[in-house]
This record gives sequence, C-alpha cells and structure tokens, in this order.
Amino acid sequence: MPELPDITVYLEALERRVLGQPIEQVKVPSLFVVRTAVPPLTDVVGKRVVGLRRLGKRIVLELEGALFVVIHLMIAGRLRWGAPGAKGYGKLTLLSFGFPNGVLFLTEASGKKRASVHVIQGEAGLAEFDRGGLEVLDAAAAAFHQALTRERHTLKRSLTDPTLFSGIGNAYSDEILHRARLSPFKLSDALTAEDEARLFHATKDVLGEWIRRLRDEVGEGFPEKVTAFRKEMAVHGKYKEPCPVCGTKVQRIVHADNESNYCPTCQTEGRLLADRALSRLMKDDWPRTLEELEARKRGPRG
Repeated sequence: MPELPDITVYLEALERRVLGQPIEQVKVPSLFVVRTAVPPLTDVVGKRVVGLRRLGKRIVLELEGALFVVIHLMIAGRLRWGAPGAKGYGKLTLLSFGFPNGVLFLTEASGKKRASVHVIQGEAGLAEFDRGGLEVLDAAAAAFHQALTRERHTLKRSLTDPTLFSGIGNAYSDEILHRARLSPFKLSDALTAEDEARLFHATKDVLGEWIRRLRDEVGEGFPEKVTAFRKEMAVHGKYKEPCPVCGTKVQRIVHADNESNYCPTCQTEGRLLADRALSRLMKDDWPRTLEELEARKRGPRG
C-alpha cells in the first residue's frame, strides 16, 4: 500500500500536471470503485482543480465549489498519467479523469478491488475521512510522545494505527523500527526516554529520506514504480537477506495479510520473535535465538 512518502511524491507530480486544470471528462469502466452517489461523480466535470492534499494514505483533489475527490489506493491501486487521448490499461483501469493536458488513470492490479473513490461536498464531509493521526514530519517530540502513549500497543501496531500516526504503514514501520533499533513487539509504554528519542528521530529521518529518494527517482516525471518493496530498504521484504548494519539474516513475523521484518541482532538482542499462531503450534519447540534456529536446521549429529 502506498504510504506517506509515496503519496507525497504522487501529490507533487499531480500538482505539476493538474493544479488549475479543469476535469473535462470522466470514464468509469468499473462502477464499484465510486463509493458515493451524492454528489454524483458527473458533478466534477468542468470543475478546476484548486488544491491537492493528503489525508493519511488518501489523495484528495480539491475542486471548485468545495467539491473533493478522495482517492484511496489501498494495496494494489496506482495512479498513472497518460497523454491526451490515452486509452488506459485495459481491465486494470477503474476510472480516468481527462484534463486538457493529459489523462489521470486509477488502476488496480488485484481481483479483490479494494481501491475507492469518494466525491464529497464541503470541508465538513471531508473531515470524516481524517483519522486524526499525528503528522510526524511536522511534529515536536512532545506531540509524538502523546500520540505514542495514548494507547498501549506494540510499536508496530502503534506506528501503523492511523488514529495515532498519519500515513505510516507496514513497509516504513519496519524501516523505522530497524533504524531505531527497537523490537516491533516492544510495548509503547515500556520505552525508556532514550528509546523514545531514537524512535522519534528515526521516524522523521526514515520518512524524510524516502521522500527525497522517491523525488530523485521520479524527477519531473510521474511515479511509475510505486512499490512497498525496494532494494534500498534495510529490512522490509528482506527475509533471510543480510542486515545492512550487522549482516545478520533478516527475520519475519507473519500476521494476517502482512508481515513484519526485523533484524534479531539490531532489534531484539538476538531473540527470534514468533506470531501467536506459530507460538501456539510449536509451543516449547519454537527456537528462541538464531543459534537455536541454525542448530535445528543442521539437524542432529552423531
């Protein structure tokens, strides 16, 4: 799912192309993608884009007359830009907006069809999509502390909770926790002042660095390779690959549709973490350290 750095770069690319431009045409090959009926999507035709913003992981196009188009890409949704008259991407195309200078396509490479578009009238209606999470890049340490300690969760859950922190998901939370040298399972109310300071700075640094990386990658173009898995990442998506800091093989915890990646040496004092289902299944047979894991792989000797 595109997260804060990806959404930021999407918005910057859109600003260069559609700000001040009128929507001349709308096509909706997949009607399910539009989740609102009032006001109708046809109301956007003829309206100029007067602003762009991010709400968590949502992209918002502000049109004349306080009309808002709210786009949630979810896991497999992507935005693409084409020349005027571009035909789209076949069955992947959910919706397109035609502008004088090009076409904005919303695509989704998944049969689950989770991406969505809402048309909202007025700021009050738009506010319902704001989950209230802290905008970390603009936040002071005190505000970060307040958000982090508002509820007792694991750090992984806290960072990815949109009511606590805005725009952070599975990928960048892994990178942040690795940078901060903290376990994804450590509880938010169990941090020392030093731990929390490292987490605060790691959150700002990782998000800021990736915004700069993605900007450099895109240049004046449009984001084409939006993915949660990048070779430059330290641990996310790097299961069994060496940690770039210490060389230890990256480990993972699988939960629901997601997984957490971490370095045992850098983050958990050498301990292996287990998700609840696996812990119940293996009980006392679950290896506690990397050394135990490697010994079990080698098997008995004799």
